[in-house]
Amino acid sequence: MLGTRFLLPKVGFSTYLFQFLEEFDLSVERNVLISILKLTQKGAVKQRNVDADAHVPSIVSSALLQKLQNENLAYLKDGLVEVDTESRLKLAVKAVELGAPFERISDFLLWQEFEAIAAIALDLNGYLTKKNVRFKHDGRRWEIDVVGCRRPLVLCIDCKHWHHGMNTSTLTKVASSQAQRVEAFADSLPSVSADFACTKWDHAKFIPVILSLIPFASKFCNKVPIVPVLQLQDFVGQLPLNVESLRYFSRKFRHL
Repeated sequence: MLGTRFLLPKVGFSTYLFQFLEEFDLSVERNVLISILKLTQKGAVKQRNVDADAHVPSIVSSALLQKLQNENLAYLKDGLVEVDTESRLKLAVKAVELGAPFERISDFLLWQEFEAIAAIALDLNGYLTKKNVRFKHDGRRWEIDVVGCRRPLVLCIDCKHWHHGMNTSTLTKVASSQAQRVEAFADSLPSVSADFACTKWDHAKFIPVILSLIPFASKFCNKVPIVPVLQLQDFVGQLPLNVESLRYFSRKFRHL
């Protein structure tokens, strides 16, 4: 828990501010969101620091922060602004929707935030999850960001923290690389250096997935799904019904 939430009083003047903000230039809200993302990478930040970084009056930022708190996107307590991992990702998506440069927003997000959300989504759907899975195969070292096992599926997620726009050519290379990585992982099992639940099954289907911050024009690339982070929970929940339409690698395990 982040502690008891501090709610600004909703008096007449506050109501006026909310009405004012409905017509206020959205660039102000965008700048506040960017400042929150920038300043909360290591934890809570003082509201006055957000005001200074966003170049907005305190009275305006207070109303915007109250609005974000009402939307469960930020928490206010004793002059501090606190956000958790899921909230930071939602704030990032909202900032991009308001016109913030994708590359700039990506700079303020951490790899661990993508991985944490991916692991949570898998855990909630009954998967046994491991992060930062490193393995050797065919003379090479490989790594998969998040691996989740739930019979007969093994979901292998590459959390893409892109700093540049994605064109079709680049996206194709990313999807191809992830598919190659997942195929190598399937072929490397069972391994004496790694204990995965799937090796105790008769067979498993290894599915490569790319996790992104925002949606792309195409939801698939060579049958590899490109999943926006805030849609991952729905994707995982619906996955058992759609496996055959996706690219996957089958692996049978023999047991003595």
